[in-house]
Amino acid sequence: MPLPEPRTPHPAPLFQTVIGLEVHVQLLTETKLFCRCSARFGGEPNTQTCPVCIGMPGALPVMNRRAYELALKTAVALDCEIPPFTKWDRKQYYYPDLPKGYQISQYDLPMSQRGWLEISDAKGGFEPKRIGITRAHLEEDAGKSMHDERAGVADSRIDLNRAGTPLLEIVSEPDMRSPAEARAYLDELKLLLTYLGVSDCNMQEGSLRVDANVNLHVETPDGTVATPIVEIKNMNSFRAVERALAYEAQRQFDVWQQTGQKKGDVPKQTRGWDDAAEVTRGQRHKEESSDYRYFPDPDLAPVTTTPERVTAVRASLGELPAALRSRLERDYGLKPYDAGVLVNQGRAAATYYLTLADALGDPKLASNWMQQDVSRWLNDHQTTIDAFPIEARRLAALLAKVKRGELETTRARDVFAAMLDSPKPVDEVMSDLGIVAVDESATVELCRELLAANPKIVADVKNGNEKALGSLVGQAKKRNPNVHPGQVREIAIKLIQEMP
Repeated sequence: MPLPEPRTPHPAPLFQTVIGLEVHVQLLTETKLFCRCSARFGGEPNTQTCPVCIGMPGALPVMNRRAYELALKTAVALDCEIPPFTKWDRKQYYYPDLPKGYQISQYDLPMSQRGWLEISDAKGGFEPKRIGITRAHLEEDAGKSMHDERAGVADSRIDLNRAGTPLLEIVSEPDMRSPAEARAYLDELKLLLTYLGVSDCNMQEGSLRVDANVNLHVETPDGTVATPIVEIKNMNSFRAVERALAYEAQRQFDVWQQTGQKKGDVPKQTRGWDDAAEVTRGQRHKEESSDYRYFPDPDLAPVTTTPERVTAVRASLGELPAALRSRLERDYGLKPYDAGVLVNQGRAAATYYLTLADALGDPKLASNWMQQDVSRWLNDHQTTIDAFPIEARRLAALLAKVKRGELETTRARDVFAAMLDSPKPVDEVMSDLGIVAVDESATVELCRELLAANPKIVADVKNGNEKALGSLVGQAKKRNPNVHPGQVREIAIKLIQEMP
């Protein structure tokens, strides 16, 4: 009897993660979106409120023009379409920190839509791609619930200082396919917002908050099956977003394998991220737009934006991060990683680098010092380039001596350290340190003396062992700390080659 054909095992199902992000950005305004209460962070609870932002009967809102200007600036930078007409809507739901019982937002006619943001990975983890922006619209923030979860207490308090603070909600298309892409999108968006100066993006203070929508497209013998969309909340860092997305994707796949669920079997869900346990936990079924019973706000006039206004805003943006990175790679010859590091330090730091590189005429040397010595000082002092005590052209004067071979890097760092505490010109700082340029003829004479006193080194070099010159360089530095090691090595080799 012939043996049966071996059975081919079914391949394990493959799935693709589908991610869309909703980013809420608090705009840098002095006052709230519809009243004149302060929007600053850190006030005593319930001290920055008025009848408008706490929803007292008869109080009428008035739009904050500055908030709209900052939102428009962001939308234009994201290449969004700016419609000529936008209106305000009431998004109705009940929660203790929403005293009006509704949130003023925008629904069917947002102030901007259909834009994009390009992301990339300098380390090559994924190919550059454009992430679509569904819409960016203005809305007011709710208050803050503070829960005391100590055993036997379980009290909750409400702080309405944040109620009415202007938010720009930026909603992406579900174009991201991995937690790494989501992180890259958030990093690039935050960088753009800080370059524009529209928000401080401080996640610890709630100036930037992220909700993630994620589901899976699972490949089966019968075709592609989509798992229900889950919205993840309570993520307080970009790293937490990455971890939450990775966990949730695997959780959904495990659930799909266990239940064999089909599309539509389970409703959409909202889950919270538990950072300590590194898991998501179910909170409630996810609401649809119809659940909020949107309708136009009768107390606020619509807003119109002319094409001329959009053109003027676009002209005022300045050089944005993506364009600056491209210019550093193209015109300054930097590698993508180095260009990314410099641009990510912020607009002021990038401007400092451009001034330094142009004055020095050596972009790579300028980049090395910016990423190492300058960045180290800024990190140690927990400050920004605005507080750095060495002006860019003054640092260029020091690095020019390194470039010309007049000063070795180790000694240059000694001068750099002294320049941090002294406003004197570079030459005067060097003089105070006892660092003087060594005439080439003096270096030649020193090398002759040392070679004469070290015949073994001469023999080793003649036999092809140039490493032996390390000892000679060390002796030269002891005799004269100001000599340049590279120059000593170069002159010594030349003198040995001339020997019979």
